Amino acid sequence: MPLVAFTTFAILRAPPGEAQVQGFFDRLPDNFGAADRFEGFVARSMRDPATLSHSWGEMVRPRFFDPTMHDGTVSTLSLWRSLESVNAFAYSGVHGEALRHRLEWFLRPEWPSYAAWWVADDHIPDWHEASQRLEHLHDHGPSPQAFDFRHAFGPDQQQVVVRRDVVREIVSRAAVDLRVDSERQRERDAILRVMKAGVDQGPT
Repeated sequence: MPLVAFTTFAILRAPPGEAQVQGFFDRLPDNFGAADRFEGFVARSMRDPATLSHSWGEMVRPRFFDPTMHDGTVSTLSLWRSLESVNAFAYSGVHGEALRHRLEWFLRPEWPSYAAWWVADDHIPDWHEASQRLEHLHDHGPSPQAFDFRHAFGPDQQQVVVRRDVVREIVSRAAVDLRVDSERQRERDAILRVMKAGVDQGPT
């Protein structure tokens, strides 16, 4: 059964470790843990705390990032069983709370801040694919190749509407779970080590 591939992208207002963006990094373990336990979540690219490598390939950033001008990027790449599941996660709970602070931590985007597309259930997208989809959405607008929630497509490449009643049901079922497990904290610490060292400026 096809899955939703979902990537997010943002450019930091200040280098990692500075107070202006610390609130974002403080929230990472909670958000990682919430995603990993959320209804409809399948998998995500993770950074190995020991090797600091990404599980879904080498980090590739879209062309909107200019290392001579910008302090770093924040990116995620994940797989979900439905558009409603990833929509419910994005705009509710700990992630919804963090989203309300995004302009405190990130530059106001002149590019898509996320893109979705459908993949076969045996396909793992890599960061090159994610960057291509973001750039395609920016250049051509929503299409089956890359779309947003307002202009969504189904796995049959036909336009669909994200079902708000289903989103509300998923949110209502989401358990309130504020545990911060040690594995997610180690992942966050690895991200910070890499970003402060300026290795690839791709935190997640």
